[in-house]
Formats: sequence, structure tokens, C-alpha cells
Amino acid sequence: MDLPVIWFLLVAVLWTGYLVLEGFDFGVGMLLAVLPRGDRARREKERRLLINTVGPVWDGNEVWLLTAGGATFAAFPEWYATLFSGFYLPLFLILLALIVRVVAFEWRGKIDDDRWRAWADRALMVGSFVPSLLWGVAFANLVRGVELDADHQYVGGLLALLSPFALLGGLVTLSLFLTHGAVFLAMKVDGEMRGRAATFAARSSVVTLALAGVWAVWAQVAYSVAWTWAAVLVAAASLAVVVVATRARREGVAFTASAVAIVAAVVLIFGSMFPAVMPALDPAHSLTVANASSTDYTLTVMTWVAGILTPVVLLYQGWTYWVFRKRLTLEHIPESTGLTFARVTARS
Repeated sequence: MDLPVIWFLLVAVLWTGYLVLEGFDFGVGMLLAVLPRGDRARREKERRLLINTVGPVWDGNEVWLLTAGGATFAAFPEWYATLFSGFYLPLFLILLALIVRVVAFEWRGKIDDDRWRAWADRALMVGSFVPSLLWGVAFANLVRGVELDADHQYVGGLLALLSPFALLGGLVTLSLFLTHGAVFLAMKVDGEMRGRAATFAARSSVVTLALAGVWAVWAQVAYSVAWTWAAVLVAAASLAVVVVATRARREGVAFTASAVAIVAAVVLIFGSMFPAVMPALDPAHSLTVANASSTDYTLTVMTWVAGILTPVVLLYQGWTYWVFRKRLTLEHIPESTGLTFARVTARS
């Protein structure tokens, strides 16, 4: 196996790590609008409970995206250039949403004010919703193929990226991350919130299975190759396990199955693309692992660096999850301690 192929697989692994880990972050962010109940004070405390489930890990999960983007830039510079120029607006919206989400995470508790927290909560929800939808649209377009010319430049407009197949792909990732996040919450919290999260996961998992099933079969029949039927079957079986396990309140089993379904989806996506890294509607114009890769020297240096540093990063992130493995309850959430400010009202 040559180095370009190895790095194509490594990029797929990095995207897998990002979607599995950041996927439940996105789900938790979107569920801030759904799961908290009761009066204003109780809803505020329950929102803080949800945020605290991902508080120690969300920023580490985003490192996978940075690494995937950096690896693509270094290993396949022409793929990176065409992707980020052709998908400029969707990727810009994703980046903007992620920035807003980071600010909301970091600043939500700085000021003890209901209106301040309400804006932060909206930012978290929107900052989780937009990437959940648009990542699916982007990957669906990579499976379907895009309009590239002979110079490997994207020549289609924005509307060309919004085909029914791509929009359905966006709905799949949106529902998948919602379910993934709900299962994660059921595994991480206790008390009433655990029951609400489990109930939501049990309902949303059925919708996710239906949407993902339609999209995966469509992708397989129209755009993929024979061996990726295995990924479709694994994804279908995993999502079926999620449906059953959420009803039986087996959160650990459901979360593992949900993660496996995401892994299978990435295998389907990258397996459908290969040997292209960015398929074109005219196959003669496609970017491939051969014509889009860096030099062998560059890939060799990258391989050595990745081989040394990747185990360190994995050990550190695994240790973080181990330290914060225990369930949370409302009793773990202290009273707000943010700054306060006085409102000045004009007097006539």
C-alpha cells in the first residue's frame, strides 16, 4: 500500500474520530431546547447539567476536525484547495457556527443574567444545528460527485450542492447526532433527566434508522461499489440495536452501537469516493489519491510524525474521558457565580 492511499485512510480515520466524538456534543447542544423542564430556575439548572456533561471534553473533540483539515492540507493540497474553494459558503457557515458555539460555551457562565444565558443557549443550539446539517450535505456531495472542470476547479454554484440526495444526507447527520447526543446524555446523567433523554433517544432512533436507511441504500445503489454493502449492513444493524437498546434502557450498548453506525457511515462515504478524493460528475476530471497528493518525502515525514504523536494524543484524550466518567445529577450543579451588572434606565 503506497503512502497516498495510507493517508487517504488516515484522513478517513480522523473524520471518524471527529464525527463520533463531536457528534454527541452537537446532539447535546441541540437538546438544550428540548429536554429541560419546569420553572425558569429549574430549566436553567438542567441546561447547566447538560452543558456540564460535555464541558470537560468538547474542545478536545474539536481537535479531531483541526487535525483532519491539517492532514488534508498537507497530504492532499489540491483536494484541500478545491474543496475549500468550491464549498466555500457551506464551510464558512460551519466555521462561523463553531466559533459562535465556542464563545457560548466559554462565556455563558461569566455573567449571572437570564438574558445573557438565553443568548448563549441560542448560540449553542444554532452552533450545534448548523454543522450537524451541513456536514451531511458536504459529505453527500463528495459521494455523489461535483462539477469540476479539467483544471480540477469547482464550477457549480451553491444550488448545485443542494440536491435532494445532499439535503437528505444533511437530515441523516442531523438526526444521527441528535440520537447520539440523547444516548450520551442518558449514559451521563441520572434522575429525571436520564429518563427524558432515554425517551427522546428511543423515539429519535426510529426516525434516524428510517432516514439513514433510505440515504445509505440510495448512495450504495447510485454511487458506490459492491464491497461497501458491508458498511450499509453494519450501519443498519447498529441503528437497529440503538432502537432496541434505548427501549431497554441499555445506554452503554446504545451508545456503542450509535458510534459503530457513524464509523460504518464514514466507511461508506470514503469507500464510495475511492480512488477519488473529490469525485467529479465527469470522472475524467476527478481528483484522486494519485493526482492530488503531496510528494513522497512530505508524506514520509508526516507518517513518522503521526506515528509518534498520535498515540500520545489518544492516551491523553482517553485519560480525560476516564477522569470524567461518572454520572452527573442536579445536585452536582452549584448556584450561578457569574458577574452581575446594573442596568441603567433612562428617566424622562
